[in-house]
Parts: sequence; C-alpha cells; structure tokens
Amino acid sequence: MRLCWTSWAAAALLAVPPASLAVNCTTQAELLPQDRNALAATAARLSEAVLHQDYPALQAALLPAVAPEWEGIREVVEQAAPLVKGGQVQLRSIYLLDAASQAAPADTQFFCSNSSGSLTVTITMRALPPGRYAVVLADAAGAPLGGQLSFVLAWEGPASGWKLGGLTVRPGILDGHDGVWYWSRARELAKADLFWSAWYCYEAARSLLVPVDFLSSPNLEKLNAEQAAIKSSPRDAFPLALADGPRAWKIDAMRLDPILLHADLGVTYESTGVTDPAALRTEAVAVLSALLKAQPALRENFHGLWAYAVKDGKPTPVIELPMAQIP
Repeated sequence: MRLCWTSWAAAALLAVPPASLAVNCTTQAELLPQDRNALAATAARLSEAVLHQDYPALQAALLPAVAPEWEGIREVVEQAAPLVKGGQVQLRSIYLLDAASQAAPADTQFFCSNSSGSLTVTITMRALPPGRYAVVLADAAGAPLGGQLSFVLAWEGPASGWKLGGLTVRPGILDGHDGVWYWSRARELAKADLFWSAWYCYEAARSLLVPVDFLSSPNLEKLNAEQAAIKSSPRDAFPLALADGPRAWKIDAMRLDPILLHADLGVTYESTGVTDPAALRTEAVAVLSALLKAQPALRENFHGLWAYAVKDGKPTPVIELPMAQIP
C-alpha cells in the first residue's frame, strides 16, 4: 500500500542530514498516562475506521494541512481492505515525537529508546514543521494477510486534539508466511549457497517486518547486514545477459513485487519491440523461462514472476505467472 501524506512527513531513511537539535521521542512505556490513553484511543478509532472502510470518520479526522490529500488517503484505505479483512485491531507501539522547539521545518531524526537504553528505534522525518507528533503502529490481528497499520498524528491543541497526518497499510504475511519466516528461510538459502533466492527472501522479510519506510531498528540493521554479506548476490548482476538456445535477452532489474499480495518477483527486460499482445506474451514467457533456467531455485521459493517489457526507456507490465505456469 502506498504512503500518503504531505511533504513534511515524506521520509527518506538514511538519506537526511544529521538530526535536528532540541527534539525528543518518548516510547509507549514512558508516556504519561493521559498521553498514552489519548493516543491509544485515537489510533484505535482510526484503525476501526480503516477496517470498516469508514471514510467520513477518517476524513473528519484529517489534519487541515493534509485535507487536499484526501483522495490519496481514501485510495490507501480502499486498497487496505483485503489486508485487514478478518482481523481485529491490536495496538503495537506508540512513539510521541516532540519537535516543538524547532525554529522552522527541518529534516529531523528521533531516537526512541526504551527505559534501559538497550533498544533504540530511529524515526526519520523530512521537512518536519515545529510541533508535537506521534507515530502509532497497529495490527489487524488474525487477518490472513496480517495487515499492518501505521498512523502519523499531529497535535492541534486542546480544542482539536490529535489529527491524522498520514496513513500506511502493508501486509504482514505473504503466501502464508510472515517476515520472521522469510528471514529464517533467507539464512537457510544463504548457507546452501542459493544466493539469489536468499537475497530476495531477505527482501520479502524486510517488506513484511518494516511497517513504514521512515522507521529503523537494530533488527532491521541486522537484517540489512546479513543481506549485504551474501556473496554472488543479484545486487551487482544487472544488466544481465541471458541466452536460451538461439535467443538472447537482457534483464535490466529484478525486485520483490508483492502488488498482487503474493511473494512475486518483478523482472524488467529489454523488449525486442513486438507490439502484438500474443507476441509480447510469448516474448515475456521466454524471458521468464530463461531466467528460471539460470536461477532454478527461485521456483520453489517464490510464488511467481512479473514480466515488465522496456522499449525506448518505457516499462510496460506484460504478465504475471505462477512458477508452475512458466516452462
């Protein structure tokens, strides 16, 4: 599900200047009871509105500055329906972010540590105006796709309370497996020297374990380090030339592609320029088949492949096929 909020909350993890001074983060356990209760109640109300597609309630809760973004937020909520279906709201984490002392909008990092200082979660916001904010994470517990909900809230004063500044909804489960399963599978595949499959299992784990792109944690850093240590990974393999009999193909890129809520891989290749739909499909199937012959372990570790044909620099989605349908 795509991220939707205004520029002050558009985050770029690890791509911002050093943290602004005079800001702080309070974790859920350290919050004053009145703050914790108010944020929990707001997040529970918004989560229920997402689960029940209650658009009037969500629109009424919008921060005035993001009111022009309503149609985008509405689209996020519509796309969230299958992710949260069958689930019950369960709050996971609350982070209260105080940037009231900032003199002007600034790229800002908040270091959110537990009481002992043994665990620090980093939240990175770009062009954040002065003010008080909160990030609340929740789950649609019991939903087959394990929907994860993330809210950015902004304090509008005692009269208005906490308002909705941003919303993200992501799956926590793909093809019956959560992020921890994919992480464990990635380690197994790396030990077996199946480096491409391991690499993309790490990608799947990250996608399922990180509810929002602007949040980093020691676990995420550990996952990133393990993935980076993989030898002969696809990280530097592209563009990749493949030959299948008399035919040759050039693959520009490959990525995890869960758009259909499966653990698919998206394959972007240079098309020969065919435009007839049947010929384009035949070409796409040939490319995917050649890739699987070169990397056969992908078959048993992912649901299927997407083919994206590139001609004159423009990519066009052609087809998605389950592995069993690719010769």
